[in-house]
Amino acid sequence: MLSDFTKLNTFLTVVKEKSFSKASAKLGISQPAVTQQMRFLETYLDATIVDRKKNGISLTKEGEKLFTIAQKIEKVVLNGEKELLKIINKDITFVFGASHAIGNYILPTFLNDIKAKINNDVSVTLDSSDKSIEALQDKKIDMALIESPVFEDGIIYREWLEDEIVIFSNQKLPKRVKNEDLQSYKWVCRNPNSHTRRLFKDALEQSNMQDCETFNMVSEASSPTAIMQTILHSSKDDVPTVSIVSTHAIKEYVKHGILFESRLPEIKMHRKLYIAYLKERKHDAFIDTVINYLMTIKK
Repeated sequence: MLSDFTKLNTFLTVVKEKSFSKASAKLGISQPAVTQQMRFLETYLDATIVDRKKNGISLTKEGEKLFTIAQKIEKVVLNGEKELLKIINKDITFVFGASHAIGNYILPTFLNDIKAKINNDVSVTLDSSDKSIEALQDKKIDMALIESPVFEDGIIYREWLEDEIVIFSNQKLPKRVKNEDLQSYKWVCRNPNSHTRRLFKDALEQSNMQDCETFNMVSEASSPTAIMQTILHSSKDDVPTVSIVSTHAIKEYVKHGILFESRLPEIKMHRKLYIAYLKERKHDAFIDTVINYLMTIKK
């Protein structure tokens, strides 16, 4: 049994995720398959290792002992993969497909670290979430970092970072905007089909505020960079020019008092950023190394 780390890895994932369904999503296998592997371990050990409860799972005494052993084996396997990468040492370029916000403002902060970990070059292709998933399916990229999950068969999706969409301007704004504020501002609007604009529209509806279609739109842009540059160079008059953007994109500008952010009265526009890769590559040493690194990042 120890020679088959797959089942032990499933057990470790169930424990860490505290859920059979979450472990299923993380591993890219069906929930019945997770259950079957857990039953195999219990049959092999002739002991119950996990108690399933409404709010998650808990380990039995035997499960706790197995967890300790499995962690030691996992550490050996991970160290072995690192050594394996040194042997493989392929002359490749690991290609990310990423949304504009992720590719321009999050990825650049750790690309060099990833390059060092896999000992190969890394490049980034910027596009929308759906286009990045298409490129992943066509094997034009190795991994997609997206703002909204475009669920397709044959792809594993991992929840990654927390993101928040805010209203921003180059002039000071109230911490919480009112409906009349939104109507009075000059707007640089996102593309109607963008996930960010759809998220904003849904949040307005939940807040019982008027639809963004009624705003005073002065221009429209499709990328965070274009929007930020437009706002940065807007004239500072009695009526602020505003737009919506990821907090990751404007963090440094806000920190130095160049841009200012505001939020809706009661609702925060939160969303998850996702990592996506092909199921057929879930045991790929390069994918594993990049995934393990990305999951340690906290923004």
